[in-house]
Amino acid sequence: MAQLVVMKKATKGDGQATMQGHLRAGLVTLPCAIGASGIKHDKREGDRATPAGTWPLLNGFYRPDHEPRLKAWLPLRRLRMDMGWCDDPSSAVYNRPIRLPFSGSHERMWRDDGLYDVVIVLGHNLHPRRKNGGSAIFLHCARDDLKPTAGCIALRPADMRRLLPRLSAKTVLTVR
Repeated sequence: MAQLVVMKKATKGDGQATMQGHLRAGLVTLPCAIGASGIKHDKREGDRATPAGTWPLLNGFYRPDHEPRLKAWLPLRRLRMDMGWCDDPSSAVYNRPIRLPFSGSHERMWRDDGLYDVVIVLGHNLHPRRKNGGSAIFLHCARDDLKPTAGCIALRPADMRRLLPRLSAKTVLTVR
């Protein structure tokens, strides 16, 4: 089983904590963005933290007009403009993919900022699902400056393309 490990970077010299980390895949180490609140063992909806734990990589999506030729062993499906992800804890489809329009709170999967040009679904809070346990936790593309996420793990697009061929349905991601 292949394993990815994400660890928070050490604090900056001025004592300010950074919300960046390193993703290790075998001998390759890549810088990554993590949640603005750091890494937490008790992830809650909206806390902007990346959940600690070990999560399977379930499947993924890509935006076909931006990433037409991706190499990956992990199942990747084309994103559609009507795709979303429910982040409404009161909904019966909380932390599940949805079709837009949708009346509850949700994440739009088709984004203009490039962050979801490639997105891998992590097995956090899916089986079983806990209401308010956190939703839409993905491995996705980052901004060049690795700005903190709302709880996901994000890689620069070039690093994501470099990592994709190493990923499969047997890969797990450990956050610590």
